[in-house]
Amino acid sequence: MAEQRERPLNELLSRDMVDIYVGQENTHWILHEKLLCHRSKFFRDVFYKKSEHRNRAFGLPDEDDEPFRLFVGWLYSNALPVPKEERDLGHLFELYLMGEKWAIKGLMVEVLDTVRKFYNETQTYPGLRRVQYIYANTQDESPMRQLLIGSIARDLVLREGLPAHWDKALRKNGQLAVDIILAVQKWKIEDDRVPDPRADSVEQSVDDALNSGAVKQEEVPDDKMPNGVSEVDSEHLTNGVNGVHLDDEEDDE
Repeated sequence: MAEQRERPLNELLSRDMVDIYVGQENTHWILHEKLLCHRSKFFRDVFYKKSEHRNRAFGLPDEDDEPFRLFVGWLYSNALPVPKEERDLGHLFELYLMGEKWAIKGLMVEVLDTVRKFYNETQTYPGLRRVQYIYANTQDESPMRQLLIGSIARDLVLREGLPAHWDKALRKNGQLAVDIILAVQKWKIEDDRVPDPRADSVEQSVDDALNSGAVKQEEVPDDKMPNGVSEVDSEHLTNGVNGVHLDDEEDDE
């Protein structure tokens, strides 16, 4: 996709304005047409398409007010608010999805970098609900999906144990588990830095399994004899062979 050459803001603030109606309440925004269309191919298609009557208004009923407000702020300033808490990321994720839908590379890059910096500077990782939200609204190769999955892969590899909510999610969503494995493969780790079970002693793993109860001795049912044979009438078992009873007459022969 050919990218528009960046132009100074004063050249994009023309007299021509367009009306944008957002959300179920039709919140009305009046924006500079040239600026909006310069940033987004989607809006160029909306307002510059050849038609008998040129369109000056457009509705976005499926978008929410707050992320669109952030979009307008970015549109005129090329800047985004810096998130201070994890909950501040919610509207940024929604804003990122707008960037994908409207083919705005600059917006996508800016949101991605803001999210990346937040997790890096706070030394935290994306929560499960953030990952699930992005999965539900993006394609496989989405840059935001790749950022979150790569981060989660690192978190799960370095932490002790697997949190219960992630265990449940990975069992339920096989694609998520596969994507995490693929993310780890991209790390291209040197062979000698990866544990190799084939080269290690197996005795310790057996001891650990027995001591932890991971391997349990099979219980002997109450209806079994010590030799593992089901209980039978001992009076009818004489020589232990097939439980056959020999008559006295046969014994005499």
